[in-house]
Amino acid sequence: MRAMVIHEYGGPEVLQSADLPIPKPAAGEVRVRVHAVSVNPVDTKWRRGGPFKTFPVVLGWDVSGVVESLGQDVTDFAVGDEVFGMVRFPAEGRAYAEYVTAPVTDIARKPATLSHAQAAAMTLAPLTAVQAFDRLGLQAGQTILIHAAAGGVGHFAVQLARTRGARVIATASAPNHDFVRRLGADEIVDYRARPFEEQVSGVDAVLDTVGGDTTTRSVGVVRPGGHLVTIAAQAPAEAAAQRGIIAERILVHPSRAQLEFLAGEFTAGRLTPHVSQTFALEQVAEAHRAIETGRTVGKIVLDVAQ
Repeated sequence: MRAMVIHEYGGPEVLQSADLPIPKPAAGEVRVRVHAVSVNPVDTKWRRGGPFKTFPVVLGWDVSGVVESLGQDVTDFAVGDEVFGMVRFPAEGRAYAEYVTAPVTDIARKPATLSHAQAAAMTLAPLTAVQAFDRLGLQAGQTILIHAAAGGVGHFAVQLARTRGARVIATASAPNHDFVRRLGADEIVDYRARPFEEQVSGVDAVLDTVGGDTTTRSVGVVRPGGHLVTIAAQAPAEAAAQRGIIAERILVHPSRAQLEFLAGEFTAGRLTPHVSQTFALEQVAEAHRAIETGRTVGKIVLDVAQ
């Protein structure tokens, strides 16, 4: 099968085409014929220097495709089922390939009206938002500040926060204001025009997807008793505690139940993935370069089946 592998850490150029054996599903797994894979900032981060000790490594976790074969004891999926999921994160996902094996706990059935490209996009990013909101305890009537609201996690987070009945303040650059407004943001802050902490105060919660000094500066906009979750930096727990708030970092984990929830939100018309760019599998280095600009809107997807 075709696959894109890395033999060492480095820039996008370390992603190389390879011909690998088609994997066999173990007990409790299925083999998926991959149609689409989405690319995330974590893919580029771990390409530069991840947790892997041995090479070659096949990156990629977000997958959509068709079940081709079943491992032992698999009874809840059938050959021919269209599925999507986040496979094995944070271990080696192996999704930058024509075939991938996936634990049945990491996948769910794809809604018929959801394209494979959209389904691949609707995995790690919205799972991150759902799990962040669960940690925040986000409820109706609360106000949340969502950073980088036009990005991969951010554009899902705005929609999912609205379905919880929260008031959403979103940071975005001026060219993306209309997009974020259509997602349902109540207020949009142009962080390039003026520091966001001069425009926002007293929120109940913050979802930080940016890191750096954005994380530390966000502490000051949360009300006492509020909560900050970051996915991009070490949590400023000491500074937060001094203000009487909670600050913590989370790492997304696979969840079939939450994938099924997301599928239901899509079917009900409450959640729409936005795919801004599509690349062929062999163009994954270009996809990584696009991600590393930090200016992508929505999600970038690899069309593996083309």
